[in-house]
Amino acid sequence: MNGPRVAVIGVPGKWSTEVLADALEAKTGFRLVIDMADVSADLGAGALWGSGVNLCELDGIAVKKIARVYSSDALDRIELLRLAEAGGARVFSPVETSVRMLNRLACTMTLKMAGIPMPKTVVTEDVRSAVRAVRDFGAGVLKPMYSTKARGMRVIEADRPDEFVKAEVETFKNDNPVMYIQEKLPLGGRDYAMVFLGGEYLGSYARVARSGAWNTTIDSGGRYERHEPDARTIALASKAERLFKMDFTTVDLADTPNGPVVFEVSAFGGFKGAREGIGIDAADRYADYMVRRAVE
Repeated sequence: MNGPRVAVIGVPGKWSTEVLADALEAKTGFRLVIDMADVSADLGAGALWGSGVNLCELDGIAVKKIARVYSSDALDRIELLRLAEAGGARVFSPVETSVRMLNRLACTMTLKMAGIPMPKTVVTEDVRSAVRAVRDFGAGVLKPMYSTKARGMRVIEADRPDEFVKAEVETFKNDNPVMYIQEKLPLGGRDYAMVFLGGEYLGSYARVARSGAWNTTIDSGGRYERHEPDARTIALASKAERLFKMDFTTVDLADTPNGPVVFEVSAFGGFKGAREGIGIDAADRYADYMVRRAVE
């Protein structure tokens, strides 16, 4: 088998990384999983080395996971992939779009400027303003600028004493100087993700929270279910997805009494929810897509 050589940037041994590498290997005969912690950029030589391979000489690079834990350092890792793009390797999704997705505020601003409905949000470095936002919202979710699966998020209820709310905000600010506070909406323990490949809508799956959990993530005991959104919601998610032009992504939404709202567009999307919630092998479909486009 002699297909295009497409490497996977991810976490070796992790299911989503390995299942994508498996799918690519089955279609091309080539398999290479790269941890960005092991990558070196030689700018003088115009080479990007990982596992003894110059990534600039590959046909494609699939970015499944840029880091084990998201932080501003992940932006630097994404920037290194510009070298591979300049060398002729097709990066899925392109660096220019991916770099805007990793930072929560950059994603939020892009969605807001396009008129995408979102939960009420306040961004501030001022503790008093953050406390006031929690009070105005009735309950606030404080979110790190870089995180996945609700890691590092903190819920503060407005009915708590002033000193408690202020202390909670100050604790969050210790690790998050610029605070992102979003209104905690009554979602009934359910939100959902809509899957897109090359701009094409594939389907939706719900994330259902376990009893007593404030968020729906699988790490917090949630589960996946099939979800059938209406045409208006699909159109909204499509509009949000088109702002970023990702090769593969999911759009996170929820239904509210005033209509659907978008939380974010994912930088790299997920495979497990598509498989368990919809019955779609998204990794296999993504591999087909990359094999075709890596040689265009």
